[in-house]
Amino acid sequence: MNRSLTDRVDTYLVSITIMLLMVGIANLYAASWRENISDTPIYIKQIYWAVVGLAAMTAVLFIDYRTICRWAYAIYGVNLALLVAVLFVGGGAGGAHRWFVFGPVSFQPSEFMKLSFILAVSSYFASVMRPDGLRIQDLLIPTAMTVVPAGLIMLEPDLGSAGLLVLLFLTMIFMIRMRPGTYVALGVAALVTAPPVVFFGWRFLKPYQRQRIITFLNPESDPLGSGYHIIQSKIAVGSGQLFGKGYLCGTQGQLKFLPEQHTDFIFSVLAEEWGFVGGVVLLALVLAYVVRGAVISREARDMFTSITAMGITVLFLWQSFINIAMAVGLFPVVGIPLPFLSYGGSSLVTTLLGTGMLLNVHIRRRVF
Repeated sequence: MNRSLTDRVDTYLVSITIMLLMVGIANLYAASWRENISDTPIYIKQIYWAVVGLAAMTAVLFIDYRTICRWAYAIYGVNLALLVAVLFVGGGAGGAHRWFVFGPVSFQPSEFMKLSFILAVSSYFASVMRPDGLRIQDLLIPTAMTVVPAGLIMLEPDLGSAGLLVLLFLTMIFMIRMRPGTYVALGVAALVTAPPVVFFGWRFLKPYQRQRIITFLNPESDPLGSGYHIIQSKIAVGSGQLFGKGYLCGTQGQLKFLPEQHTDFIFSVLAEEWGFVGGVVLLALVLAYVVRGAVISREARDMFTSITAMGITVLFLWQSFINIAMAVGLFPVVGIPLPFLSYGGSSLVTTLLGTGMLLNVHIRRRVF
């Protein structure tokens, strides 16, 4: 990479990323400083993962995105193989098989699949795109590329990540150019398949997954059982009021009434300690990241980079929206992490890799 490229690094996106990282680590410290989840505090582990992720983000800048495009299917294939392998040798809680564990280090292949899926689908769409838009038959292969990993992720089981992959694909295809007939065909297919998918999907769900949906509809039906998590989360968010109770002064979080406060309900910790104002600041940072990603996608000079940037931005948007909606009771608890804030090395490194790809697209937008 020559100096002319490095001078074009998007300082706006880099600044947003650093601010989100700082907010995330400070908030994670507040969520975990009183408890000993492991020998090494989880906020320290998050700092380690942040360093790894920033190094990976920087490394991505030095790779010609055309090389990434050529290797997109191979990267997708490797991640698909990892999803198969984790079902047999992976570890996890409650009989789940979601992580590869190597001593003190573990990683979740479903997180990396989200990014490799975006690269592979973008590469495919770029190769078949027509001036008048995509036909319905052009969507058959990417649909299969979505269903296979989503099915493997559901077997782990991880319904949230599998559903997110499907949601990501649906959002991407409706943001690219398609023929009018394709939209009509997709609408008819949705109307025909929705009832059996809902019926058989409900029967396929495990009992605890069904209970999450029931609890979402009526959390007060079991306030000390399945509804406890969401009730405590809403209490934490509401008790923050306008300016919050102060850093490290939250009651629901500091007194451990709030379960999973370092992962699923990390937003509740922030809202309780910093109030409505703190929540708005976080949402402003999230919106700034999304807007910048959309601008990068629009300014991209070829189809692959435009769709890739759009996919990464949409992934960040959906994860942020679903996690925050979970915390305030507007969405069932499905275990989707809040980017940059929730504890998790795989999620953080994947998000930073995606950010690195956005920066890569931006600095090379006028090169080729």
